[in-house]
Amino acid sequence: MKKYIRLSILFFLGAITVFSCKDLLEEDPKDQVFVDNFFQTENDAIAAVNSIYGILNATSSAPTFGGVYFSTYWVATGLASDEMENRLPSPDLDQLATFTHRPVNSSLYDFWALAYKAINNANFAIGGIPKVNADEALKNRLLGEARYLRGMLYFDLVRWFGDVPLVLSQGGDITPPRNPKAEVFAQIIADLQFAEQNLPASYTAGNGLGRATKGAATGLLAKVYLTQGEWQKCIDQCNAVINSGKYGLYDDFAEAFRIANENGKETVFGVGFGTANNSISFWEAGQFNVRLLPRKLTGQIPGVNAQGWQVATQNLYDSFDPQDRRREVTFLTQINNVDGTTTDVEPHIQKYWDKIAEPAAGNTEHDFPYLRYPDILLMKAEALNELKNGPDAEAYAAVNQVRKRARFNGTMELPILPDLAGLSYQQFKDALLLERRREFVAEGQRWLDLVRFGKLQELVPIAKPGVQPAPYHNLFPVPQGEIDLNPNLLPQNQGY
Repeated sequence: MKKYIRLSILFFLGAITVFSCKDLLEEDPKDQVFVDNFFQTENDAIAAVNSIYGILNATSSAPTFGGVYFSTYWVATGLASDEMENRLPSPDLDQLATFTHRPVNSSLYDFWALAYKAINNANFAIGGIPKVNADEALKNRLLGEARYLRGMLYFDLVRWFGDVPLVLSQGGDITPPRNPKAEVFAQIIADLQFAEQNLPASYTAGNGLGRATKGAATGLLAKVYLTQGEWQKCIDQCNAVINSGKYGLYDDFAEAFRIANENGKETVFGVGFGTANNSISFWEAGQFNVRLLPRKLTGQIPGVNAQGWQVATQNLYDSFDPQDRRREVTFLTQINNVDGTTTDVEPHIQKYWDKIAEPAAGNTEHDFPYLRYPDILLMKAEALNELKNGPDAEAYAAVNQVRKRARFNGTMELPILPDLAGLSYQQFKDALLLERRREFVAEGQRWLDLVRFGKLQELVPIAKPGVQPAPYHNLFPVPQGEIDLNPNLLPQNQGY
């Protein structure tokens, strides 16, 4: 009996239309797509995998907006921490910023719904690719991509919501219960290990830049093991990435955010927007600059579309040494007006504004940096500190690479941010958390880091006086809209 694709059929049909424009398919989309007869050619297999990438960036379809990593992911995790404050008139975003959010919240709903839409497409691809009469190496690579993306999505879901439904095939229970976190993590590891074994180390320009690689799977496995407290496994995975010779730090922090350097040596995995540097993307532009640059730029730069919806906390800005290269690159605090005057503004995040490639700001082709090489170095340092109950020479060497880069002002190395040395276990851990704060602004990391380090309740009130997270805020609530459709998702996370 034929099986209909559920949940994401509308997206997948739309995705096929996009793929036809890219000469990936020869046939026109049909009103219904069947699991049993869709997979006929190599292009069908490619289209199925591309449909997963399409939901990662920004394919909008009611009732959700954007894609998984379009804005919701990094905005929600920035607001629900000491990193960002909200300036957009939006009760749902205000609630995240003040830790008054409840199960009815559009941002949390969007992330859940979009992540499962992408997982559904991944399951479709994983189930159908083996049916295709094509080169086995290509099929295994495509399966590796699909399983990497599924593992990545489940990793974020389980970190956001705890126990979540583990759906691994098409046509099963449409009202599944939540699986224990341990089962979800076991599947994440299995998916990423398969991807690690079957993905290439790299792609060439015009032939897949922006797709998942072996290094992406190895690096994400490191973070999975770190989250689980598997310190030695995390270290081993980090060393594999480091020793691969494929990755490194740019001498200047600013170079990590040049559009010309996307998919370069610092990118372990990024989510593509636009068509810059052959990134995998099915959306014209990202929204970093629209959301983050100050509205007062409007009128100063022709064509700019800056809204300043989310801003950095003053506490975040003040946490930087004034000469730290990352502060200059990350923040905008003064606008040069066309009349020659200047206007001071509260700290806005400008790191995604490549003024060389996109001088008008506004919509951007900048990719979302899901996993960068400095994260590999800092994860290794963190795991070594935990494993040995204090930092050793390797741990210091890893974190000091990141600090050394921050001393370079674009011309020379400054006498700031001295190498860390002689710290206790807790001092080193605190120093790592601070380093991560400075390195990964607006990259979707801060709430997750504060939860992992056990510092959410302690540090948020310092940056946001009067705001006090509770221990239950270490998870987000399961969206009420999903519970209304599927009561098997109950019980709700504690505290909500």
